[in-house]
Amino acid sequence: MPLDWNDDQSDEELVQSADDYTSGSEDSDDFDDEEGSEEESGDDEQLCREETQAEKEIEGDFDRLVKNIRLGDASSASTSNSSGGLLAKDWDFNIAEKEAEFRDDLREASGIGRKRRKKGRQTGPVLSHQVRAMIGDGNQAYVDSNLPEAIRIMQEVIRIEPRAASAWSVLAQCYEDMNEPGKALQLRIMAAHLRHDAEEWDRLARQSREHGYNQQALYCYRKAYSLDPSNVDALWDRASLAKEIGDFKTARNAFLSILKRYPHDITVLRELHPILIELSELPLCRELLSAAFTYYQSTFVIGYSIDPHTQNHIQGGGFTQLDLLLLADLHNALGEYEDAVKVIRKGTRWHQGRAEQRYWDVCEDDREFDAEGWPPRISPTGTESSGGGIQAGRYELDPNARHRLAVARIKMGDVEEGKLHANAVLAEDVLDYAVLFAEIADAYFERGMYVEAKPIYELLGGDPATSSLYILLQTAACLRMLDELKDAAEVYEHIRLADPTNNDAKMKLAEIYEITNEPRKALELVYEVIDSRKKRAKSQGDASAHGDAAGHSGTMSSLFAEERTKSKAAIRAQNRLTHAQLRELEAEREAEVMRGYKRVKELWKGMLEGNEIQEREWLVEAEKLVETFRETRNLFLTSRNHPFKGMFPRSRASKQQAENEEDEDRMASRLHLDIERDTMARKSGKEKQGVEVFRGISFDEWLKLFMQYCFILTKKGQYDLADEVLRHILVSNAYQTRERQDSIRLALITCAIATQRFPTVVEQARKIITAHQFNNEPLRLLLASLSSGLRPTDAFITSTLQKHLFREMKLADTAVKNPDTLKWNPLNKRYAPTSMGKERFENAEQDEMGAAGEDDAAEEAGEGETIIVQEATGGLPEIPSKLNPVIVAIYGQICIAAKSYQSAIFYLLHAYDYCPEDPMVCLCLAIASIGRAMQRQSDNRHHLVTQAMAFLTKYRTLRNVDAQGMGEIEFNFGRAFHQLGNSSQSLLLATSDQYREGLYSHAVKHYERVLDLAERRIDETFTKEAAYNLALIYSITGAIPLADALYRRWLSI
Repeated sequence: MPLDWNDDQSDEELVQSADDYTSGSEDSDDFDDEEGSEEESGDDEQLCREETQAEKEIEGDFDRLVKNIRLGDASSASTSNSSGGLLAKDWDFNIAEKEAEFRDDLREASGIGRKRRKKGRQTGPVLSHQVRAMIGDGNQAYVDSNLPEAIRIMQEVIRIEPRAASAWSVLAQCYEDMNEPGKALQLRIMAAHLRHDAEEWDRLARQSREHGYNQQALYCYRKAYSLDPSNVDALWDRASLAKEIGDFKTARNAFLSILKRYPHDITVLRELHPILIELSELPLCRELLSAAFTYYQSTFVIGYSIDPHTQNHIQGGGFTQLDLLLLADLHNALGEYEDAVKVIRKGTRWHQGRAEQRYWDVCEDDREFDAEGWPPRISPTGTESSGGGIQAGRYELDPNARHRLAVARIKMGDVEEGKLHANAVLAEDVLDYAVLFAEIADAYFERGMYVEAKPIYELLGGDPATSSLYILLQTAACLRMLDELKDAAEVYEHIRLADPTNNDAKMKLAEIYEITNEPRKALELVYEVIDSRKKRAKSQGDASAHGDAAGHSGTMSSLFAEERTKSKAAIRAQNRLTHAQLRELEAEREAEVMRGYKRVKELWKGMLEGNEIQEREWLVEAEKLVETFRETRNLFLTSRNHPFKGMFPRSRASKQQAENEEDEDRMASRLHLDIERDTMARKSGKEKQGVEVFRGISFDEWLKLFMQYCFILTKKGQYDLADEVLRHILVSNAYQTRERQDSIRLALITCAIATQRFPTVVEQARKIITAHQFNNEPLRLLLASLSSGLRPTDAFITSTLQKHLFREMKLADTAVKNPDTLKWNPLNKRYAPTSMGKERFENAEQDEMGAAGEDDAAEEAGEGETIIVQEATGGLPEIPSKLNPVIVAIYGQICIAAKSYQSAIFYLLHAYDYCPEDPMVCLCLAIASIGRAMQRQSDNRHHLVTQAMAFLTKYRTLRNVDAQGMGEIEFNFGRAFHQLGNSSQSLLLATSDQYREGLYSHAVKHYERVLDLAERRIDETFTKEAAYNLALIYSITGAIPLADALYRRWLSI
């Protein structure tokens, strides 16, 4: 039976062993001095220093080897000459368990009680006369070619005195002559333990490697390096062999030991890079390459070195463009996109010999590498964009480097800049840069930009040289997210034909068939997946049994348990903690979390009261808890519709398999119900029950902690971090119920309002509107969240919100007029038009847009994101039976804000038809009519003004029910006359200034009524606005003293 050896733990000690032993020797010298031993000669001190820890370790290994050899009958061993006797027995001690004990013994005994040695160190024990005589007899038997007798005698010598090195050597030579090189190699390794010759260990390592004894070779290389730390070749050979056989941890430690001797060696770093990637140690790999990058930049400032032999330039002194790309890839993989951009820009500038041009770092964009034909960098205001007026550099940039810039820019949110680089890369030949094309498409896909990702995937999928199953799956996913279900189904069908075993594609196709109301096709696919799963489980069981049987066959002539090259999965599983250890670790973390939460609750009251010290401590404790939650992978699974099942629900493989089986069975049941009932209203979709507590704290308490933490961060000016935390927990499996999703989105809106990030307000309000279909409350929430001002108005009139509300408005109209064309979508939890209804929906949309005369309609983009949450009840939401004036009025208000007054009148008249007694609709119609009348394209200006005044009059009638609203009415009338007066001359509404002044007089009358109501304390709502507008009129008409009085009375602080 071979040795069970684990050699990983000693790698990091190799380069330190000599230094450690030297310090131990100095300590022992001090001990000798304390004992008063001052007669020791210089030669004895030299011998003590030569007794290194490496030699002691090797001798200790030898002692344990001999101790664990179970000797048999020497006579039977000498007669068998094959597998009997000494070499047939087990070398089965566990060095991994003994290693720590041995090092402890060394530390305990190091330098204490050492006996003085005389000059001339002995290489072994003093042999007795009997042993020396037996060795002589054995040598004579070997000379006489009596190999069996020589073997018998030398085995007996080893039994009596195992440290007789010559006996091991003669025995090895005997087996060599008998053509048994494996056994001879074993014996030479035993003898090497007694000689401490680094060259011999190196030779034995090469021989072991030639025979395929890789673990034995690793052991020999380590011994060679421990005896001669200057022998870096042995360490390199050890690292190369470990990498070759898949022992990445050993290879990692060996290469890192080389880096300690030769820091920033680029050859070592290139060998180490794929190893660290396999071990998922990306931060360490990034750190090493970054340090090397800094070193080479400072050493070779001009960007190159000169080869002394060929006089050629060496790019970057050895740190080439490839190394630059590797470092950028690591930054992108770790989410450090800004660092990736800096590496590409600074590194390329350095390689081009322009390292001193640091002024390019001022530019937030990449104008330094703008290609020919790119538009100039101009800001939306028409001026030069950020960069201090620096013109584009037009410097050359390799497509591979530009690709890294594109990916980093897209993923960091700088989409427009990323598109410039991406388009430049996409202009290259797809056959030469297919990998770059795919990664750009993946970046778009991860960003949710499916419109941009789809054509790239389609381009790659259209050529057999660049197409793959992954590309086709991504293409289908883009089509599905863009609601092009028919095309997505065709792609999935193509994948199914190309790879009949791809169950993922079958399940995706079944989901599409279910959405498109084809349950029979979907059910057929689900049954195929279920049958395939059962057959696969059976075949895997048979293969496992066969593999186990084959794995135990065959024997090896090695001192160690030689295994075949490990698979990646086996390597990853090698150092996993046991289940018991994981449970113990989880118990410790839960106790720590409970202590932290207890402290947070103690500080909560003081924090809310504004105590700065307690607030600061509360933030520190809360941050620990928040990061603990966010770092738990079980709370952020890929399948969000599976609730949190605890930290240890079951083993990972069985858990994933069970989830897949549950999905398949659930879909099969659902499709059966669809076929039998033609409706899903009575579907018994029993949801899975999950765990509501994580580490002793309920998820509701966790959510309360998250929200308060983010509110305080926002208040302290750290909105970006607060937004990141809230968006992260938004995708947690623990918070996928609709109520919790709404709470988190409301928290996002709250933080955004506090920092005036109104695009985020609109984004989250849209998600809430989507989740609550045919409900007016989310619409009111949107309006309440957008106050007056320039930024809120810009967010209110954004094209994405316009398109979103337009689709919701048409769906509500369809629900009332043609409810039969709508069908419940169980995936999105929304009603959607069927295939026939969808055509009617699209035609109606085109007709309405044409009737509205929308010249400023933006390019429509799909939402791209669906909200999949768990329903608390099995019933479906009710379809509205009455036309909804709220969403139509809001859309009309958007048109007013965008100055599309004709479209606004169109939609607001619809709202007026639905609800003619609403004063807000009448006021908006008056505003839209006056606004349209003020435009030069209007051909019925007087009619529009008359119409506006009619709606204003009705508005006053409906609103004048409470004295509190009288100030609002008077201000709006004054504002209407004020605007007509300002625009009358330019629009030729009047032929004399008297008419304009008459309009101003009407405006003055209403503004003064507002001020009078404020004086009487009846309504002070619009006092300042009315005073300011009235002062403007006084200034225009020359009544400066009156304007000054208004400023002093109403507009002074």
